[in-house]
Amino acid sequence: MTTRNSGLPQTLSTQSVALLVALLLVDSLHFVFARLMLPHANPFLSALFVMGIGTVEVGIFGIVTGRLRLATFTRHWLFFVAIGFCIGVSTAISYSAVALIDPGTASILSKTSIIFGLGFGIFWLGDRLTRPQIVGAAIAFVGLIIVTFQPGNYLRTGSLLIVFSTLLYSSHTALTKRYGGGMDMLNFFFYRLLLTTAFLFAIAGIQGELALPATPTAWGLLILAGTVDVVISRTLYYTALRRLDMSIFTIVLTAGPVAAILWSLVLFDVFPNPRQLVGGAIVLTGVIVVTATPVLLRRRRQRQGATLAAD
Repeated sequence: MTTRNSGLPQTLSTQSVALLVALLLVDSLHFVFARLMLPHANPFLSALFVMGIGTVEVGIFGIVTGRLRLATFTRHWLFFVAIGFCIGVSTAISYSAVALIDPGTASILSKTSIIFGLGFGIFWLGDRLTRPQIVGAAIAFVGLIIVTFQPGNYLRTGSLLIVFSTLLYSSHTALTKRYGGGMDMLNFFFYRLLLTTAFLFAIAGIQGELALPATPTAWGLLILAGTVDVVISRTLYYTALRRLDMSIFTIVLTAGPVAAILWSLVLFDVFPNPRQLVGGAIVLTGVIVVTATPVLLRRRRQRQGATLAAD
């Protein structure tokens, strides 16, 4: 099945804005959880168990409610294999990269998704942006450049891994927006997690890292990460993805590093330098322009309609 956008500017309701705010808060924890797990388990093993725990939780919910359907997988197995591969490899890479780069910087570099997401959205999915939204996107991109390209050697292994991981995840997002929009949310989510877990199991097996976590602390962190970073975060992610054009969805998520920096400050006592703060402020300015434009256009149309009706 194929979904296509109408070409009209996307209108953001109050509920959509609240959804995006909640998504930003939990989505920014991805690299934080990956860093927290480093002392307790191999990155490939952490990624496998985090995704596996999320799969079990969603599967139990689906069985209890009687809503899981095998037919969803048999009809769309190639789609699930494709996105499972993209997410599995992306997750394994991102969990490994945080051993080489701090969570705040990793989150900032992951916002290269704005480039990939806009490319997929405009050239493949047929999204259209208004002129103010294009300006907002440009502002956000300038802020991203200011934060990302700082003095120092950023073309190191950790940074390149994050960018490649982001490309894979953006590919899965575009595939989901194009082909997954009409699927039942629960069945889509479960088989997405199941195939991702299968690929992570294969990756961990190839690396010779298949083993059970050894400590209660490791299990506690894995369960917490699986619940928050997989079940809650991805439920919000796909709900927002279905409601918004991919281009706008991608641009709004550029605000994620701001939350990630705050989490890093609280948990790791790492604070951004002045250049990061300036870049983050510019990114937020661009996000505000993009998200406010549809609301302003809608209100202007409503005022014009009211004026015409009065005449």
